[in-house]
Amino acid sequence: MDKFALITGSSSGLGLEISKYLVNCGYTVFGGSRSGTDFEHENFYDVELDLTSEESVQEFFETIREFTPTLSLVINNAGICEMTPFGETSLQQFEAHLAVNTVGPFILFKHLEAFLIKHETHIISILSTAAQYGYPNVSAYNASKFGQLGMLLSLKKEWKDYKIRFTNMFPGAIDTPLWDKMGTKFSRDKMLKVHEFMSVLGFVVSAPPNIQFAELTFLHREGFLE
Repeated sequence: MDKFALITGSSSGLGLEISKYLVNCGYTVFGGSRSGTDFEHENFYDVELDLTSEESVQEFFETIREFTPTLSLVINNAGICEMTPFGETSLQQFEAHLAVNTVGPFILFKHLEAFLIKHETHIISILSTAAQYGYPNVSAYNASKFGQLGMLLSLKKEWKDYKIRFTNMFPGAIDTPLWDKMGTKFSRDKMLKVHEFMSVLGFVVSAPPNIQFAELTFLHREGFLE
């Protein structure tokens, strides 16, 4: 039986690695991103997606519907993060984080419901420890991730009759190209490596269907990055 998966933020970094992993696991994957990717595979569909636009999200799901009416797996991964002291954070920056990290998933899930498979669909959200723990110099990111978590906890209760799984993952800092643009001096040696993150994700994706990981926090053994 064909298995269909959706992932947001598939163009690079974790999203790209997750997409590669899923097609190797036998999924047909619909990857949504604004910039697209060079990754090519017969079971990977690179679809334009702007989470801040409801019209774009609707068109994304219309494309998916051409191939399947249902989704077994949803990876809510897309997001933005900028480091700026609170006093220097502009209203535009703050609103941009909310638009992508909080409002974007709201729009996505709003149009996802029709694709749910009762007792089967698994929704995995890559949230970050910033949804649980206040870090300095990322107030906009913290607020957007805390907001997304609150929405997910509410949604899980509203969709309880579907008997589907929600896994909220809270990884610590991960050594990806994102940090090249952050202008910080954090040691990469104190960050999780991508393959380490993928080992945890693979465990979650492949776990027996009766196992639910309500909250899964994991980070480098050195602890929180500050």
